[in-house]
Amino acid sequence: MENLYADNFAERMNQWGKEGKPFIFIIDYEMNSPIVIPLQEAAQNGIFYNFENYNNTDSQVNENKEFVFKKFPVSYLLFKKSFDQVLNEIKLGNSFLTNLTFPTPIKTNLTLKEIFYRSEAPFKLLFKNSFVVFSPEPFVNINNQKISSYPMKGTIDASIQDAEIKILNDIKETAEHHTIVDMIRNDLSRVATNVKVEKFRFLNTVKTHDKTLLQVSSEVSGELPNDYCSHLGDILTEILPAGSICGAPKRKTLEIISNSEIYKRGYYTGVFGIFDGVNLQSAVMIRFIEKTDREYLFKSGGGITFFSDPQKEYQELIDKVYVPIH
Repeated sequence: MENLYADNFAERMNQWGKEGKPFIFIIDYEMNSPIVIPLQEAAQNGIFYNFENYNNTDSQVNENKEFVFKKFPVSYLLFKKSFDQVLNEIKLGNSFLTNLTFPTPIKTNLTLKEIFYRSEAPFKLLFKNSFVVFSPEPFVNINNQKISSYPMKGTIDASIQDAEIKILNDIKETAEHHTIVDMIRNDLSRVATNVKVEKFRFLNTVKTHDKTLLQVSSEVSGELPNDYCSHLGDILTEILPAGSICGAPKRKTLEIISNSEIYKRGYYTGVFGIFDGVNLQSAVMIRFIEKTDREYLFKSGGGITFFSDPQKEYQELIDKVYVPIH
């Protein structure tokens, strides 16, 4: 069995990519504890996944069990303190967009395994009994030398009257989305050629246990060199962390996040994915529940810009604390 945590994860990915050896990777936000192991060893290491094209799920759970879910978000005053700190940096010109996140204690009658099996999302991951991810957001896909990224920015309750029109015409959300798409385009340009925006600001529908949300995405793509499989680790290292969960400009904004958030993100907002020997598919680890010694923590957040309203941002933080079970 391979060592679970890889200090030289990029080299390992490069070598296995060159050999065409399938593997799974789980890379934390700060890239301090990356995991890269052979795909066939995932289950024996307590790692279960369900992607659009891949899964190693081994059992089912009671779908009829009543779902109890309660959330206990941080106080508005605590949120506002961090928000003001971020907004001040934006006003000083140090950032155009900063993703601010918080942990929210939750109570539920489901185990992480039950949440994994019962939640509905295109990218799901269960890591031992430590955390579960049910993410709607792809990171990068690589198919036949083409690398594609799908930044997701902008969320609204679908039950709001004219929700689709409102989210697509919201000045703050539009500015935020433009910034992230431009950043992703710049990131991909570091590893690919002929980078272009394939689709701009299209809507996805996400159903949760208590409401339906609309989320805004775009698609950016580029062309990789013929030997890209030998450089998979280098490619990911060059473009991490994901632009949608930090902000712009990336380096300075990462400093602002570190100084403004009240906790360490850990694996939340990192990335996970699978290389099947030819193609690579990955996702951003958002919609994330972590088990601690005392409780479950649901980690969530949103982008702050010059146009942000603290009350609305606080509500978005709370709205994103959900499980897509219905």
